[in-house]
Amino acid sequence: MTPDLTTPDGRTALAAVYRETLLGDVIPFWLRHGLDSQHGGYLTALARDGRVIDTDKSVWFQGRGAWTFATLYNTAGREPRWLDAAKTGIEFLRRHGTASNGKMYFTVTRDGRPLRMRRYVYSESFASIANAAYARAAADGRAAGDAVRHFETYLQYSFAPGKIPPKVSPETRPTVGIGSFMIGLATAQELRENLGDVTARGRTCTEWIDWFIDRIERLFVRPELQVVLETAGPNGEILDHFDGRLLNPGHTLEAAWFIMHEGKFRRDRRLIQLGLTMLDWMWDRGWDEEYGGLYYFRDLLGLPVQEYWHDMKFWWPHCEAIIATQLAWSLTGDARYARWHRQVHDWSFRHFADREFGEWYGYLHRDGRVSVTLKGNMWKGPFHLPRMLWYCWRLLDQHSEPAGPPC
Repeated sequence: MTPDLTTPDGRTALAAVYRETLLGDVIPFWLRHGLDSQHGGYLTALARDGRVIDTDKSVWFQGRGAWTFATLYNTAGREPRWLDAAKTGIEFLRRHGTASNGKMYFTVTRDGRPLRMRRYVYSESFASIANAAYARAAADGRAAGDAVRHFETYLQYSFAPGKIPPKVSPETRPTVGIGSFMIGLATAQELRENLGDVTARGRTCTEWIDWFIDRIERLFVRPELQVVLETAGPNGEILDHFDGRLLNPGHTLEAAWFIMHEGKFRRDRRLIQLGLTMLDWMWDRGWDEEYGGLYYFRDLLGLPVQEYWHDMKFWWPHCEAIIATQLAWSLTGDARYARWHRQVHDWSFRHFADREFGEWYGYLHRDGRVSVTLKGNMWKGPFHLPRMLWYCWRLLDQHSEPAGPPC
């Protein structure tokens, strides 16, 4: 039976569940199977038992993995193997991650030869947080500089007009997506956590955080519909077509806990309430009342969704929901959030976890049956799951009682 979040003994037991799953299951799986001893960096395309099934490397996972291992080293015990694991990702990024124009690749071969350059710049955001965490872990001045440099590249390409080719004609249909603001927010938070309130492109991290949250709230948070949009017009307009109506509960829950985390950091009740509201609305739209778990996509108006995987259950939205609901309860003491946390924790550990070989499956059918047994690919690796386990364990260890309802 899942430990009760609302009791001191239950919180102690739940913290142990997260800690032991992280340090006794998930991290050992990646240390055994994911480190490339031949070329450095990480191999993430792994079968159920950890066998390598593809040797191409996603560049953003060199950053994501390095952040995970460096953050463990910084916060969970100065284990040399974690620092070594972080270092191999950082060094691979230094050797092979960046093209001559300063933009990072999306995929490279095992030995680092370029394969694909994508239009967006999320490789840069994850390289930034990896270097920030590694700079703190290893007292590495180059990593600190690289962290700021990658963040500046992210900002330039994401928000300077004309830097990224648009998906659709901006003359015909100008659009803006929540993802770049959400990832920018998390990147600035990580830089501030590890390097201090450094400046990038004329703003401090805290000033960038203010800017990102303002854009998320103004453009995507729609009180009249009790929804958080994934895509909007440049002034927050609702776009009545497949892309404009598409909702991504996982993205919203991730953004919600980033904002709650910031509110907690600043002791800002308005930010906490904003994050709680986003959680409330998208839980109601995203939770599958029939089979449990979170839908991947929903339609704003309840119409059919174009993407055929819309009702599948992916691992990462459940990780974000576990964090968001636990953080919400810790900030409010509201029993509803404790109930939601138990729902998503129980469903996730029951369906995603592989008791035989460790780690989690990534992709389930709507009813919770495993769709594919792989443990990693270009999108799944040592990040969302270990981040959730680490964050929830640390939150429970640090806070024995909820803070009470927001003012």
